[in-house]
Amino acid sequence: MKYDVYGVGNALVDIQAQVSDELLAATGFDKGIMTLVDDDQQQKIINGLSGLNLNRCAGGSAANTIVGVADLGGKTAYVGKVAADETGEFFLKDMRNMGVTIEVTSAADGQTGTCAVLITEDAQRTMLTNLGVSATLTASDIDEGELKQAKYVYVEGYLLTGDSTKAAAYKAIELAQKNNVKVAFTASDPFLVNMIRDEIWSLVEGPVDLFFCNEEEAKSLTGNPDPVECAAEIHRHAENVAMTLGANGSIIMHGGETIAIEGVTVDAIDTTGAGDMYAGGLLYGVTNGLSWKDSGHLASHAAARIVSQLGARMEQRFTTDEIQQLLS
Repeated sequence: MKYDVYGVGNALVDIQAQVSDELLAATGFDKGIMTLVDDDQQQKIINGLSGLNLNRCAGGSAANTIVGVADLGGKTAYVGKVAADETGEFFLKDMRNMGVTIEVTSAADGQTGTCAVLITEDAQRTMLTNLGVSATLTASDIDEGELKQAKYVYVEGYLLTGDSTKAAAYKAIELAQKNNVKVAFTASDPFLVNMIRDEIWSLVEGPVDLFFCNEEEAKSLTGNPDPVECAAEIHRHAENVAMTLGANGSIIMHGGETIAIEGVTVDAIDTTGAGDMYAGGLLYGVTNGLSWKDSGHLASHAAARIVSQLGARMEQRFTTDEIQQLLS
């Protein structure tokens, strides 16, 4: 296979800044969640960060996961829509520098999507997302020739919020099934699960081979307050389930077995991208010959490394020796 994972998602440039609780409160947005904002709101937020140390990188949930797979040595491709502007050029260059194959026609009009990630001292991140032209991704942007050369296609749930992007997501899933490529899907956010619960269930019960979620998303999906029972209920419909539990590690369901994965204790600075990197670690493992338990073990350590630094890009990559030591 040419690729381990082919990702489909909203192509956004993340702009990260450490801010005080006072500055965050002044924005008027709720702490710790993702909020969609328009062009003017986003520009006002970014202008308000003037003078702070800003970190910029290609982002979006699926993009973060795909880079995570590549960081660990995996072979990846990604599709997402950017504009023909400086921000879009930055996105493409940043992804390619990370070793990700990305070939998509840039939108002639509009602006590339951005996500202002405001990180407070308690490591909570408040995300203000302006989708820009990422919302114009269409089914025609999905390249069957590339997708069929992957072991997994990875689809982010956020795509289901727009008609055009939803069509792209379903096209990717359809082509994956046609070409015997496994489908991984992430719930993305509890608000999304609450909004389209039935649709997500239909995917879990149907084409999804590996379902990623966190504890809150699983509880929202099943209505069950017990995380272990949540995972078991989802596993009755999906072949594989990976549910993160924050500092308490994660639960992987595979082959009817419950695999408990330990949490890794670190001093958390920024939780941005923790779940995305966990997915990247697990996908790298299962597409490169590791057992599900070892894949989860690697994923847990990768997520811990991300939260111990600022931003969703791993400042210090795992070496081959480190990975071997973790799994020994």
